[in-house]
Amino acid sequence: MQTKELRLALVCYGGVSLAVYMHGLTKEVWKLTRASMRRHAPDAADMPPARDTEIVYQALLDAIPGLDLRVICDIVAGASAGGINGVLLARALVEGHDLDAIRALWLDGADSDVLLDPAAASRSFSKLWAIPLVWWVRRRGLAADDRAQVQAHAEVKRKLSRLMRSRWFKPPFSGAAFSGLLADAFAAMAAGTRTPPLLPRLHPFDLFVTVTDYHGAPQRLRLNSPLEVTEPEHRLVLGLSCPGDGEDRHLGETGELVLAARATASFPGAFPPARVSEIDAVLAARGLAWPGRAAFLARNFPGRRDPALVDLIDGAVLDNRPFGPALAALPGRPAHREVDRRFVYLDPKPGMHDPGPGPDGDVPPGFFATILRSLADIPRQQPIRDSLTAIEAISVRARRLRHIVIGMIPQVDLAIDAAIGMRLLLFSPTTSRLAEWRSRMNGEAARQAGFAYGAYGRLKFATVVERLADQIAKTGDIDAARARSALWHHVQAAGIAEPEQTLGKAGPASAHVLFLRQFDLDFRIRRLRFLIRRVNMAMAGADERTGEALGTVKAGIYAILGPHLARGGIGRLDPATRAACAGAIGDPAAALAALAVALDLKALDDSSDAALVALLSTGLPRRLRREALAAYLGFAFFDIAILPLIADGGGDELDEIKVDRVSPDDCMALASVGGRHLKGAQFKAFGAFFCRAYREHDYLWGRLHGAERMIDLVVSSLPEAARPTGQVLAGIRREAFRAIVTTERPHLNGIDDIFAALAAALGPD
Repeated sequence: MQTKELRLALVCYGGVSLAVYMHGLTKEVWKLTRASMRRHAPDAADMPPARDTEIVYQALLDAIPGLDLRVICDIVAGASAGGINGVLLARALVEGHDLDAIRALWLDGADSDVLLDPAAASRSFSKLWAIPLVWWVRRRGLAADDRAQVQAHAEVKRKLSRLMRSRWFKPPFSGAAFSGLLADAFAAMAAGTRTPPLLPRLHPFDLFVTVTDYHGAPQRLRLNSPLEVTEPEHRLVLGLSCPGDGEDRHLGETGELVLAARATASFPGAFPPARVSEIDAVLAARGLAWPGRAAFLARNFPGRRDPALVDLIDGAVLDNRPFGPALAALPGRPAHREVDRRFVYLDPKPGMHDPGPGPDGDVPPGFFATILRSLADIPRQQPIRDSLTAIEAISVRARRLRHIVIGMIPQVDLAIDAAIGMRLLLFSPTTSRLAEWRSRMNGEAARQAGFAYGAYGRLKFATVVERLADQIAKTGDIDAARARSALWHHVQAAGIAEPEQTLGKAGPASAHVLFLRQFDLDFRIRRLRFLIRRVNMAMAGADERTGEALGTVKAGIYAILGPHLARGGIGRLDPATRAACAGAIGDPAAALAALAVALDLKALDDSSDAALVALLSTGLPRRLRREALAAYLGFAFFDIAILPLIADGGGDELDEIKVDRVSPDDCMALASVGGRHLKGAQFKAFGAFFCRAYREHDYLWGRLHGAERMIDLVVSSLPEAARPTGQVLAGIRREAFRAIVTTERPHLNGIDDIFAALAAALGPD
């Protein structure tokens, strides 16, 4: 059976109280990935039973003819309301926690009375002069609602009046109460029904939430004149990553996650700015430790004198649609099998814009309207054209790389045949043979590239030196620009920087080649990833037995790749190496010598060669063994062609990226029942804070819309011949909708009219 992976990079927009709707959406992402995980988990029989839409998703995946489709979500980026949901979803994905366990967080906790700061409350008649303003807000916010919401209106009026009578010119909502709700939510998730992580082993995960540093951190910028200027940087991205190197996956400590969620949603004026001290107090009240606090603050708040005193406000102020961090996480993603990469963005209020001039079209916007819209609305509603352009550029690059690789394969095979003899590759290689063949083919690639090799060699050498300079600066905690300058001066003075040495008399023994053997870790990683992709190509048309053998080989290559990836981190370096790096500006040679010992790439090459030789002796057919060896030995030819296309940081993915949106406007299966107009969109998207029935309405429609779009995503990833007919697809959706209604009906008691309309639309089981 053909294998394929549908990879989701989730981008969650802000939306204030529409966070409740987005919880419904992210829950369906979680349930789809959970259903996929169950199909591949070796101990699936020992797991808790699947629930509601998980059953429907699993049946859909099981019924795909001739294709084993795995769905994973490995990148999540969010801002404001989307940031909260992104953090909660990320922990559920990485650590197998239970999102069903936090329904109450949104239905009970996302309430203005719960969030209201007790110190902000005032007596009923303390602001008689504000009553006309309350009446105006009521009329503007409630005029369009129908009579069925009269009971809900009473709750809205009561809570809105209480809010308006609170102290003015100070945030009405409590930051500590908000942080406490988040901490309790993480505890409830951990105590719920647990499963293994919803990501494959050895697959990394990245979470990003945007926040705004109110004061800003000074950033030094180098110019021509003056040589340096300092400007404040207010944009900040809090990142939490989980490397794919173990079964016991861990995203981050509770304090880190609470701070990230609280800060990204610190809506200006509604909540006070978030501070680390607030999180410390909340954790202390619950008896929770935060042992990694100092490391987290140092990593995420660079350039701040005291990160504990930073004031953080809503991430949507400067970046409401954080495609950038998600795109930056793409390079280096492993390809386990054929990949369908999707960027899926959750937009709870699409197309929100000013209606334009009224009947008197020549009247310009008023004073307050202009100020409020320019400060709050317009920055949050900018279209994502720039992000789509960046994604399309990545897809264009991927198509070019595939075209180059496929076209070069016959020529590289001929070069290997001439230099080594392809028949020799039919026999099981030894470790010494593999090393000798690899060195010979690297030299042959340099010779056949002609004058182009000089450009490639300089680019590769510069990439290595720049990476070393960054590593030295971070390890030694020294100025990066000065470390880079000292390192470049050293390698040029030592005569190491000329790639033409590869073609000279010394050849493999030249100073240039020896330097690359000591430090060019990136080339080795690219070679192993290229080999994995060639194995994937072979698996596409293989029979079951051959596919199993290739799967074993691929798993072994990932095991070889793991130590290479680990070598790139600075956390493993000993004090002596750190001390040498700290003195690199004055003595770069000593820093390089220390790093060479720490990297020890010669030993890594030896162990990798031995592991690869053992892998290729595990019953793989001779033809496929030859193809794998040809890909490994001939990689230098491909790298000469590919590196110039990926050296700008775009990564070496050969897969295109597609973009999908999930919003109320994209879900038409139940359009006759409703769902296009979310209750939380009222009062400038604060509406759901004032009424439980509004929250129930938006949460239910979030789940229904999420289920519809998750099914659409799966179906769109299938070959045309494997896609269900329209009638079958409608039946699958109906089963998912019924499962949601059955599960949520006991918990949602304020929207009987919606359930009655859904029952009529879905019909009998």
